[in-house]
Amino acid sequence: MRAAFLALVVLLWSGAVPAQSPSASPSAQAPSANDRALIDATRRNDIEAARRLIAAGASVNAQDENRDSAFLLAGAEGRLEILKLTLKADADLASTNRYGGTALIPACHHGHVETVRELLKTAIDVNHVNRLGWTALLETVILGDDSATYVQIARLLVANNADVNLADKQGFTPLAHARQRGHREIVAILEAAGAR
Repeated sequence: MRAAFLALVVLLWSGAVPAQSPSASPSAQAPSANDRALIDATRRNDIEAARRLIAAGASVNAQDENRDSAFLLAGAEGRLEILKLTLKADADLASTNRYGGTALIPACHHGHVETVRELLKTAIDVNHVNRLGWTALLETVILGDDSATYVQIARLLVANNADVNLADKQGFTPLAHARQRGHREIVAILEAAGAR
């Protein structure tokens, strides 16, 4: 079963499953030169350049052709200081990347604990479902492991009202995935939270 899900992820990430265009999002803005510079600064984790560009009016929500914005990229790449700057500059918490995920989902997938913690201080939707049919909790279980990093992220999500019974498109719950993968500590967290 894991091989089938990973194959689906590979198809999505390889472009075999078409990505959404920037115009598909009602909040998407065409990026200006400063917006693109901010996205590049975020990619490089150049905090001072990001700070200057935001102060000069660069939009933290403008998305490039890949649907990356400074805010979404900071979440996905664990750029904590830049993430904080984007949140202060009115980041659109409901904005989504080309996979239909909010900033929280890839932050969980990539194991960026402090970025996850920072995002969970906001009103971001902890139960948002991406185009694969996965929430942040599902992505933590499916693409993570039972290491301390992913156990901590699972705890943070559960403590912040992640729906432990919200299943994927095939009807598999986070608990079913955790059991199938042998994630004992995450299984215990989910069971204690009433997962079925």
